[in-house]
Amino acid sequence: MERDHMKDLRRYLALKYIQYLVLSSSNALSTVLGLLGSVYTMITLQSARVSSKSTAVLISSLAKADMLVVVSLVLEVGSWTRGAGVSPAAALARNLLTANAHASCVLLSAVALEAYLITFLPTESRHLRTVKNARMASRLVWVLVAAECALLQADDLLTASGASAPAHGPWALLFPLPSTAAALLRSLTYILGVLLRIFNVYIYYKIFFSMSNRSRLKSK
Repeated sequence: MERDHMKDLRRYLALKYIQYLVLSSSNALSTVLGLLGSVYTMITLQSARVSSKSTAVLISSLAKADMLVVVSLVLEVGSWTRGAGVSPAAALARNLLTANAHASCVLLSAVALEAYLITFLPTESRHLRTVKNARMASRLVWVLVAAECALLQADDLLTASGASAPAHGPWALLFPLPSTAAALLRSLTYILGVLLRIFNVYIYYKIFFSMSNRSRLKSK
């Protein structure tokens, strides 16, 4: 009997929704299950039985985002063995986990949006739901997340160095910019996280009741 890969992908998405959009913070169990699911998903997407559609592109990017978790774990182990809990590597490990969470939330929301378009606007949205657009959206997410990670890392390095702001010259004006930008970014991402959770709940609420109504009409 052939395995239903689409069911496996739906289970993987459900796992990721719980990990990033339901739980307030990831724990060891959800992280390990998420990593195993991502490895299995990347293998599954290489199968010839899985069609290369826009949804598959988004799910592939979602699975690849867990590579940041692996790198973060390696950095944390390295910092722990060296006894440098506040080292740049430890800060980078923390920022990579943040980047992974933010990239995953946005990609999951993109999958939810596509599911909404498929359910309610299948014909009108066909020109939007292309592999090319999905790849462009994935690249944009990675660029934004990389920029966020770089800014947070710069702020952490400046804070850890304990350097004092110069009293005169152009550097006196530029020195506080990374810290101010990082603080604003953290506030913005928190608000966006809340909005994305609301967005996903609304999308799947609409899809669920739409499918329920269709089932009732067919049964009559």
